Amino acid sequence: MGPPSQLDLLRWAEALAGSARTGLGFTESLYEQERYEEVLQVAAEIRVRADALSGGSFDVDTLVADWLGSVGRGVPGYVTPKVTIGAVVGNSAGELLMVQRADSGVWLYPTGWADVGYSAAEVVVKEVLEETGIQCEVVRPIAILDGMRLGITGIPLYSLVFHCRMTGGELSAHPLECSDVGFFAEGSLPEGSALPEEWAAEAFAAIRGEELDVRFDRPRDPPWLVADA
Repeated sequence: MGPPSQLDLLRWAEALAGSARTGLGFTESLYEQERYEEVLQVAAEIRVRADALSGGSFDVDTLVADWLGSVGRGVPGYVTPKVTIGAVVGNSAGELLMVQRADSGVWLYPTGWADVGYSAAEVVVKEVLEETGIQCEVVRPIAILDGMRLGITGIPLYSLVFHCRMTGGELSAHPLECSDVGFFAEGSLPEGSALPEEWAAEAFAAIRGEELDVRFDRPRDPPWLVADA
């Protein structure tokens, strides 16, 4: 067992902060409130040191204040991971629809936050149309992923990915969210694609119609120890 990685530290910090904020949302005990606030302080110290490994400059007091400001009461205050919905959309040529994010310049299949009032599949159809101008139908889910475990995000996040087929529309990048959009063949993904080694082979296999099990993160045993390199 080696030393903890940056991802380990981020996960531990967010887990502690989430548990403490949830506790603050339910407890009526002043003693417990003080203990939870101490846990938030420890979590912030870990988070700041983790971010410093990649040049971040978070401030402990500011982070604790932000976390305390997000505490809700009762069930609405129960802290859970955010959810994104991703779409692996293929066209008749077997190419994959991708977008270049305006904020980062990174290329990835269309992905967006889950919206209240929509099913996950409805979000897929809406997000693809909004980001790319392409109409699609949902075929099936192909992945349920932990974003922090995959290393694509520094916040607790689950990503639900669906295989879809193009049914119409024309390529048109969202003016605020996307710098560019396009269809790309396997082996010809654009430079700056986000971790294609983690998903591209499965994405194109789905587009070809191959039978795939839904990919998900297997349980760690035990979940909180540093994994062996």
